[in-house]
Amino acid sequence: MEFGQTLQPGRLVLRYKRFLADVAMDDGRLLTVHCPNSGSMAGCKEPGSPVLVSLADNPKRKYAHTLEMVRVGATWVGINTARTNGLVAEAISAGVVTELTGIETIRPEIKVSDKSRLDFLLTCGEEKIYLEVKNCSLALDRVAMFPDAVTVRGAKHLAELLILHRTGCRAVVFFCVQREDVDYFSPADHIDPGYAQALREVAALGVEVLAYGAALSAETIAIVRPLPVRLGL
Repeated sequence: MEFGQTLQPGRLVLRYKRFLADVAMDDGRLLTVHCPNSGSMAGCKEPGSPVLVSLADNPKRKYAHTLEMVRVGATWVGINTARTNGLVAEAISAGVVTELTGIETIRPEIKVSDKSRLDFLLTCGEEKIYLEVKNCSLALDRVAMFPDAVTVRGAKHLAELLILHRTGCRAVVFFCVQREDVDYFSPADHIDPGYAQALREVAALGVEVLAYGAALSAETIAIVRPLPVRLGL
């Protein structure tokens, strides 16, 4: 995925009100930018951290700039969750996700119940594959983790995937890890033990759990490698 522009550097002053952040740009400007991440951004919101922001091409936007990445240690971390589904769809189409090859159609935002949608419905011949995508920005000791805050909605998605699996469809939860300093993926028991246990339970009953890592730069993001998934305590 190309940004179509070179992201602009700055330093994080403060992330606040969930969807806003103040950034001191390297050129001296102090900007309030859109922060497209509803999670806690644990480990990715320290004041003074280097950041990269994009400039929207919509002149009517209240906040013209968007926070895209935060540098944590030696690695960039993608925090713009609005890009996650596009990254995953791009990787599937390119054949990067080896567990999901031969896909013929990719339909987004699939309604699966009166109050719930999943991110994608994939088809391969007569086979249907329901796919829910989660952006993963949290890491501890080279372990990518999800979630970074308690997620009732995330647990509901797991339950929906299990129901669909029991109808004979493939059901997959896909963790898109937007950082390069990790060796494998595990659920974040210390943050949301309920979600972690639910993930283990649905995996044991046939829901597939995939994790892939992305490579990031000021010009592009791309999913490039599978990560081992370790669900045990």
